[in-house]
Amino acid sequence: MIAAAAEKLHGPHIDWAGLSPIVALLGGATIVLLVGLARSRTTRQVVVPLLSIVAFAAAIGLSVWQWGERKDLIEGALRLDELTLAMTMIFGVAGIATVLLSWRALAPREAAHGEYYALLLTAAAGMVVLAGASNTVTIFLGYELLSIPLYVLCATEMRRASSLESGLKYLIIGSVGSATLLYGLALLYGATGSTDFSGMAAALEPGGDLVSDPLLLTGIALTLAGIAFKASVAPFHQWTPDVYEGAPTPITTFMAVTTKAAALGVAIRLFDVALIQAQPDWGPLLAALAAVTIIVGNVGALGQTSLKRMLAYSSVAQAGYMLGGIVVASKLGVQATVFYLAVYLLMNVAAFAVIVARERETDRGDDISALDGIGATRPWLAWPLTIAMLALAGLPATAGFIGKVYLIDALVSGGYTWLGVLIVIGSMISLGYYLRVVAAIWMKPAPAEAAVPALAGGSLGAPEHEEPRTRVAGWETVFVGVLFAAATIVFGIVPSPLFDAVEDVGRAIGLL
Repeated sequence: MIAAAAEKLHGPHIDWAGLSPIVALLGGATIVLLVGLARSRTTRQVVVPLLSIVAFAAAIGLSVWQWGERKDLIEGALRLDELTLAMTMIFGVAGIATVLLSWRALAPREAAHGEYYALLLTAAAGMVVLAGASNTVTIFLGYELLSIPLYVLCATEMRRASSLESGLKYLIIGSVGSATLLYGLALLYGATGSTDFSGMAAALEPGGDLVSDPLLLTGIALTLAGIAFKASVAPFHQWTPDVYEGAPTPITTFMAVTTKAAALGVAIRLFDVALIQAQPDWGPLLAALAAVTIIVGNVGALGQTSLKRMLAYSSVAQAGYMLGGIVVASKLGVQATVFYLAVYLLMNVAAFAVIVARERETDRGDDISALDGIGATRPWLAWPLTIAMLALAGLPATAGFIGKVYLIDALVSGGYTWLGVLIVIGSMISLGYYLRVVAAIWMKPAPAEAAVPALAGGSLGAPEHEEPRTRVAGWETVFVGVLFAAATIVFGIVPSPLFDAVEDVGRAIGLL
């Protein structure tokens, strides 16, 4: 009898090849956590970060291996396609950069190295789940799996009040966003009778009454609000400047790119696949949010003296730009959004790498005055930050320029020319704060104490309870800044490899 019952109970088929990027991240998190328990300082400070890099690199490599595969995983709970894999690569590259920037940071020492890097890998796994979600239940699981580790990571500098405040604010506001998202997803299920994206799309037949049903529209609005919290879309962006400023800067670097990519990735799949028949209803709402976000982000950044707060408001404006690609619900729009996410990774990491270096070298933290005169004293930091600022502003010969042109082309083709014009206006306003950073680098004199910078080296053998005697940026921060700035220029001049990749993403989504 037991054997007969066992034959009738069939669990979902698990495609381990398709799940391999997630397995690499979660398996890596487990290994890192266990190895981090070792008593040896070298193991904790060197081996654990290296294992974390290996885990992120494995996820990237497995994504390349699975490129071109388009299949449903775990009974349709996850979708493996080029969109999921492209997002996984973005998370992996951002994760490797974050590990390098964290190498000499205070946060891993205070939080314990194993726990710090395990949380980082777990958050990345949650982002992959969210980006590949094809079911509303999976959306919520991915949303929470990425959020909870980040709440802790923001507060890992436990002796600094602003870090603890950052974690608490992110927890409280993130919980509100989670509740809003969950309520919206519940209403979508109530309206369509399905949690699967395919079932929701089938329920919204063209010309049917359900498309304009108040229950459905309320669900869309609340779901959009929940995703907007995570993507830092105005007016749901209030947490962003405080959390970015208070969190350890390597974690800010990771959050600034990956949370936005995960949220926009699932927004592409939800709005441009499951809810595409309701686009005439949610399109104008999303366009209005994009317009408000562009204005609020750019105007809010103008008066900032903290570089992290300035980049927080900048990220709000950038989210507004990328929303435009989702609004038009077209293949070109999806391609433009994913392309911009990839180049935004390059620009943002280059900028934050320099901020990490200057925080370590000076007493001025992330204040813009920490950049005064580094064009003469620290050219290996000055050039990456200059390139990053010009690229974020969208100047020619940078990847940021190509990305904005791509988005504007998609908006004009989709009938939202006015939003494309607003992107141009927003880019002009952004020159007011991006060029201020460039001016500080090249036009202001260096303070006396910055005339002889510390060497980009240093020892990892200092006692954990003491600060290093010599202020050092670390070779790894300089390497990250130079590498990502160089990539920003390369893809601005030769963008065809990225064009080919996002072309595959557009085909995977299936939009005309």
